[in-house]
Amino acid sequence: MGILEKIKDIELEMSRTQKNKATEGHLGILKSKLAKLRTELLNPPKAAGGPGEGFDVVKYGHGRVALIGFPSVGKSTLLSQLTGTESEAAAYEFTTLTCIPGVIHYNDAKIQLLDLPGIIEGASEGKGRGRQVIAVAKSSDLILMVLDACKSEAANSRYAHKDILTRELEAVGLRLNQKPPGIYWKKKKAGGVQVNSVVPGGLTKIDERTVIKVLQEYKIHHAEVLFREDCTVDQLIDVLEGNRKYVRCLYVYNKCDALTIEEVNNLARRPDSVCISCYMNLGMEYLLKRVWDAMGLVRVYTKKMGEKADFEEPVVLSDARGGISVKHFCSQLHADLPDQLKYALVWGTSPKHMGQRCGLKHRLDDEDVVQIVKSDLHLNEGVGRFSTKKRNDPARIQDRVKKEKLKT
Repeated sequence: MGILEKIKDIELEMSRTQKNKATEGHLGILKSKLAKLRTELLNPPKAAGGPGEGFDVVKYGHGRVALIGFPSVGKSTLLSQLTGTESEAAAYEFTTLTCIPGVIHYNDAKIQLLDLPGIIEGASEGKGRGRQVIAVAKSSDLILMVLDACKSEAANSRYAHKDILTRELEAVGLRLNQKPPGIYWKKKKAGGVQVNSVVPGGLTKIDERTVIKVLQEYKIHHAEVLFREDCTVDQLIDVLEGNRKYVRCLYVYNKCDALTIEEVNNLARRPDSVCISCYMNLGMEYLLKRVWDAMGLVRVYTKKMGEKADFEEPVVLSDARGGISVKHFCSQLHADLPDQLKYALVWGTSPKHMGQRCGLKHRLDDEDVVQIVKSDLHLNEGVGRFSTKKRNDPARIQDRVKKEKLKT
């Protein structure tokens, strides 16, 4: 029996099993088996033939955004309007067959935008080159899920385009608009499984017996597990797998010019949703603003001592790529600068007053101005025997501790 047949059998058994306190452990075992099979499906054994064609695109700019959606929803047109890059657009499906990159110049920053081929239901199993598309989505800092506003809503929400795409991405380990669960675990050599919790009122979505059964499915019989928040079985499996990617996602509803004002209002008020029209060029500026806020990019301007700040080329930082502290700002300028820093003078919204002295751990805000003051200690260290570093070696030879004689 192949992997796909095993997955279908487990999903069928899960659909037939009633959800109650008595079946929590059994469902936890089935979910862990399903997660292991899907991981094995994503990493198939390498064939003897040559490498296949992929969508490898070199990272460029200060962030990467991927366009994901069904065929013929307007992804290529959106790329052409935002970046100026020509991407073939036509009235038939699967016009785009490979990854087409473009660059958005916004707020003195460069954001790479990738137009990916349309994916279909079953992309997590490899249908329609879905694995290559999802692999590129995992390497992006933000996902724009482009949806057809006329087809996005169905009578049954299970068959809505948004829910189908979300299920396909979650099947391969992508978690949209979620944070990593607060679960700590450590494998031990003996002592069995110890489950602790710091949640007020205790765990309500999972019990200790289910945790032990899930760990046994992963062949973990001695471990320490600490729950910092009330988590589910699925979140515990995500932590044990360790290959989940948590990505921000914006739901972009295209072709809103074909809807009424009331329908557009209902779509726009949903969380993480943006309504646009590529045909009439509506909502593009607002979309760029939402992309900028979702990526959390921070522009930091440099200033030399006694001179005005340089507002031409900022240093762009983000939490997704390192961090936004003074230490990461110094690392962008030079690798040795964090070790040579004495203090930094910061102007902007992050300090309590203008020109505040800050250390390496200070977090910067957008459009802050930073002046670096280096320490003079690294200039007087010397080289070799002329080094001024303090040593614990005795000054005289007779004060050195003699080695003991070898015992014979």
